[in-house]
Amino acid sequence: MMRSLYSAVSGMQNHQTRMDVIGNNVANVNTTGFKRGRVNFQDMISQQLSGAASPTDEVGGVNPKEVGLGMQVASIDTIFTQGNLQSTGVATDVAIQGNGFFVMKDGEQTYYTRAGDFSLDKNGTLVNPANGMRVQGWMARDLNGEMVVQTAASPTDLVIPVGLKDPAKATENVDFRCNLNKNTPEILEGATAADIAKGTWNTEFKVYDSFGNTHNLAVAFTRVVGNPNQWQADVQVDPENAGQTQTRVGLGTTDGVGNTFLVNFDNTGRLQSVTDTAGNVTNPEGQAILQASFNVPAANPDENGNPYRQTLNINLGTIGSMRDTITQSASKSSTKAFYQDGYTLGYLDNFKIDSSGVITGVYSNGTNRTLGQIALATFANQGGLEKAGSSTYSESNNSGIADVGESGVAGKGSMLAGSLEMSNVDLTEQFTDMIVTQRGFQANGKVIQTDDTLLDTVLSLKR
Repeated sequence: MMRSLYSAVSGMQNHQTRMDVIGNNVANVNTTGFKRGRVNFQDMISQQLSGAASPTDEVGGVNPKEVGLGMQVASIDTIFTQGNLQSTGVATDVAIQGNGFFVMKDGEQTYYTRAGDFSLDKNGTLVNPANGMRVQGWMARDLNGEMVVQTAASPTDLVIPVGLKDPAKATENVDFRCNLNKNTPEILEGATAADIAKGTWNTEFKVYDSFGNTHNLAVAFTRVVGNPNQWQADVQVDPENAGQTQTRVGLGTTDGVGNTFLVNFDNTGRLQSVTDTAGNVTNPEGQAILQASFNVPAANPDENGNPYRQTLNINLGTIGSMRDTITQSASKSSTKAFYQDGYTLGYLDNFKIDSSGVITGVYSNGTNRTLGQIALATFANQGGLEKAGSSTYSESNNSGIADVGESGVAGKGSMLAGSLEMSNVDLTEQFTDMIVTQRGFQANGKVIQTDDTLLDTVLSLKR
C-alpha cells in the first residue's frame, strides 16, 4: 500500500515538472528565437517479489514478479526545430534559416543565440540592445585596394562606422562598347557644319580627378576619307577648357604626342587594331587599351615644376571580338562609354546584410564596400547546450566545442536580413500536452486518495 502511495507522489511531482516546462513554453510563445522544451518520463526502479525461474522437465519457466516504485524525469530536451521567419524591415534584424547560432560576447565570456534582434550602439558596434552583448564576426581588411574578409581569423566585434568617409578616387579606367555605323558619311574637304555633324559620332562621359572633381571626357569618332574601315577618334577632357587640360593619348605611354587615334576594323566589322598619333599599333590580339592624360586644374605642380597630370585607360574592347567591344556594322551608331571607376568623396549612409552574413556599406557617392561578415557557430550536439538566460546558450561538457565559421559552410544555415525567427512553440500542441499532464496529475492524486481510504479502513479494523 505504501509503495503505491509513494509511486503516486513521484507521479504528481514529475507531472508538475512537466507542467512547469509547458508553462515556460507557453510564456515564451512570442519570444524571438525561443526553442521549446519537452519532458520525457521513465519508470523508476522496481522491487522484485520473486525472481524468474527457468523451465524444467516437469514445468515451464516462471516470470519474475516485480512491483514498480514510481516514475522519474528521463530528460528535458530543447527542441531546435526551425521557427517561422517574420519580416520586420529592420536592417539590423537577422534570422537564421537552418542550423547555427550567432556568436555573442560579454567581456571574455562567449554565448550563443538564435535571436537576431540586433542594433548599433553609439560606437557603431553591432550588439543585442537588450543586454549589450556584442555580435561576433570578421571585419574586412584592405588588401591591395580590395576589401577582403578573412574568415579563417578569430572572430571579433563587428563595427559599422556610419558616417565614415570614403575618399575620392581618380578615374583609372573607362570602357567603351557598342557600334559605329558603317554607313556614316565621310567628311570631305569644305564640308558644312551640318555635314560634319552627320559624319561625326560624339560621346561624352563623366570622369573624376584625384580631388573628386568631375570632368567631361569627350570622344568624337569620324570616318576617315579614303579608308572605309577606319575611324579617327578625337579625345578631349573638358572640351570647353581644352587649352588648360592639354589632353594627350598614346599606346603604352602616359603622355602621347597628340589627342587623336585611329580605330581600324576588318571587313566583318570586328575591331582589328588601334593606332596612336606616333604610329604605335596595338597587338594583333587582346585588349585595345590607350592611355589618356590631362592637366588637373588647381593642382600643385610636380617637383620639376610641370603641371600635375592624371592618366586614365581607355579600353575599346577585345580585338577580333563582337562582344563587349567596339564594332562597325551597318546599324545605328551606339558606341559610348558605359563604365568608369572613379568617384567623389562619400560618406557611409547605409548598409545591408546578405544571406552569407556579409555586411556591405552603401556610400553617398554610389560606391559599395564590404565591411565585415557575421559568424555562425554549430555544435556536434546542440541539445547539450546549457540555457544561460536572455535567449542565449553556453557550451557544456556534452555539447561539444563550437565550430565557428561562415554561413553555408560545414552545415551552417543561411541568414535573412530584415527578418526575425519566431518561437517554435505550437500552442495547439502545448495545450494538448497540458490536458494530458493535468489528467496524469489528477490520476496520481486519485491513487493517493484511494490509498488514504484503504489506510483508513485498516486503521478502523480495531475499534
